[in-house]
Amino acid sequence: MTPVFFYHLERQPLESVLPKLLAASLERGWRVVVQTGSDERAEALASHLWAFDDESFLPHGTRSDGVPDLQPIWLTAVDENPNSANVRFYVDGAPVGDLDGLTRAVILFDGSDAEALEQARSGWKRFRAEGREVTYWQQDENGRWQNRAA
Repeated sequence: MTPVFFYHLERQPLESVLPKLLAASLERGWRVVVQTGSDERAEALASHLWAFDDESFLPHGTRSDGVPDLQPIWLTAVDENPNSANVRFYVDGAPVGDLDGLTRAVILFDGSDAEALEQARSGWKRFRAEGREVTYWQQDENGRWQNRAA
């Protein structure tokens, strides 16, 4: 059964955290889908991934780029898996669909957004009730991710 990782964003915004997590996923040989709250947000994050670091490159694409099967990272606003990803990131409150067949599901949520916190709590309860392994990650004062609950 697919484990679910919750990342509580408090010290850094999504735009700082997501590229690092995507790079770690690619280093493990995983293919990734990032599901956002809207097509506009998917395009904005795609643009950010092109420019986030002058010394690294995260190969990715969106619907406007096409050829999803050639993209190790696919950004979308819908529940699709056109690049045969085995890891899925949910951001901006994107609805979590069917997780079966994934190696890992990752939910990133903004700790300063009351609605996002409530959605994360509901998700935690849902996935625990389904019998999934769930973990909760929070950054310490040095910016390192710590597993705070399992």
